[in-house]
Amino acid sequence: MRMIKNPQMQIGEVDISQIKFDPKSRDDIPKVLKGLQHIYVNVAIREEIFALLEKHISPKINKNNGRPGMDLWKIFVMGVLRLDLNMNYDRLHNEVNYHLLIRQMLGHGIFDQEGNYQLQTIKDNVSLLTPELMDKINQVVVKAGHVLLKKKGSEVLRGRCDSFVVETNVHFPTDINLLFDALRKVITLSAALCKRYGRSAWRQHKYNVNHVKRLMRTAQNKKRARAKTEEQRKRFAEKVSEAHQEYIDVAQKYLNKVCYTLGSLEKQGLYDVKDALLIESIREFINHGIRQIDQIKRRVIFGESIPHHEKVFSLFEPHTEWVMKGKAGVPVELGVKVCVMEDQNQFILHHMIMEKKTDVQIAVPIVDETKERFPNLSTCSLDKGFHSQDNQKDLAERLEVVALKRKGKLSQRAREIEQSEEFHKARHKHAAVESAINALEVHGLDMCPDHGIDGFKRYVALAIVARNIHRIGDILKSREKKIERRRKKYLNRNGPIKLAA
Repeated sequence: MRMIKNPQMQIGEVDISQIKFDPKSRDDIPKVLKGLQHIYVNVAIREEIFALLEKHISPKINKNNGRPGMDLWKIFVMGVLRLDLNMNYDRLHNEVNYHLLIRQMLGHGIFDQEGNYQLQTIKDNVSLLTPELMDKINQVVVKAGHVLLKKKGSEVLRGRCDSFVVETNVHFPTDINLLFDALRKVITLSAALCKRYGRSAWRQHKYNVNHVKRLMRTAQNKKRARAKTEEQRKRFAEKVSEAHQEYIDVAQKYLNKVCYTLGSLEKQGLYDVKDALLIESIREFINHGIRQIDQIKRRVIFGESIPHHEKVFSLFEPHTEWVMKGKAGVPVELGVKVCVMEDQNQFILHHMIMEKKTDVQIAVPIVDETKERFPNLSTCSLDKGFHSQDNQKDLAERLEVVALKRKGKLSQRAREIEQSEEFHKARHKHAAVESAINALEVHGLDMCPDHGIDGFKRYVALAIVARNIHRIGDILKSREKKIERRRKKYLNRNGPIKLAA
């Protein structure tokens, strides 16, 4: 059983609309909480978001039956706080249990000591927020921000689009440390399986892992040796080849032993249905190990160059890509590219995950999807990396102004377009999208700690919503500062207001 928010207030509980924030605070918590408060106190916005939460969170489960679950409002608040404040689950666990303002926003009073949340409960509930749900909520939040700025719904939107890399939580990949990752998982999982059935085949699994690690370190150290003469280079090359050969021989021996263990358990009929996922995982890591052994042989022993499409950059986050954007000081980034579309009001209208895609391939789709959500988008500026002749033509059919610089020598018609006033105005404003990207990275989108591509998509979608809510809170706080400055200016000029007797 889940409620959107418990309508029955407890003793000591403060209504969300009455929560007070320190106007002098420069921390991010009051800003994002003020944005959440604005969403909650506006009935139309609140009901629309609540309807989306109720529809998309566990849609196949009857929310009127069963034991009480976490309120949908609390789940939403925790997800937004985690991303906007760039917190891991451990810090979020501490904040929702002991931070007074956050607990008031969650609906707890000062005497409510039964609202302490368990760490696993927070993880399980926040993971219920799907990317599709966050995309729909983001549309509601952006429209609420436009209304707050007194922008009419028919006002044209001028977008600026750019892509950046959201890193995944992986170590730098080399073929030998990826092989070690595969062997480590194969050995430890096989040891757990044998222990479950009383087999002693892997009783020395810790020693086996250390044995493989020593051989990996030896191969690494051999590559670091420097040679001055041709004879020394040949000698060092032979030693490197010998170290790698010994490493892959031992690795193959352990893989063979694991295959024999699985085969013997299967023959004796010891497999349990509950172990199906564990066995499938072991076989998957065996395949990873076989592939890495083959690539090490081809690269080190036979001197081949491994094609890029055959390489894997993480066994645990297989969606990780090797991205070279040509940035100074950052030659390579390991992650997935994300494209964002921001409007002139600093709200992020839409985003796309660019799995195995380039800027050229994503230019038209992100404009189409943004116009589907916000039909009044009329202008868009993009970097030169999005340029192609087809993109120039297709975007010109969809938008009134396309500020996309062309590559190479310009024709007379192209020069006239790029020298027009509308083009220059859009290009002049385009650099502000870098500020939006930097804000996203500072507030949690520099690296994704969640696992799998589904976790990655959820993390990015939550970050977009959290950033737009933070923007609403920033607008509200700026207005309060202006009002306070005017009040002080009036008092300094006229003195306190005197009431008639």
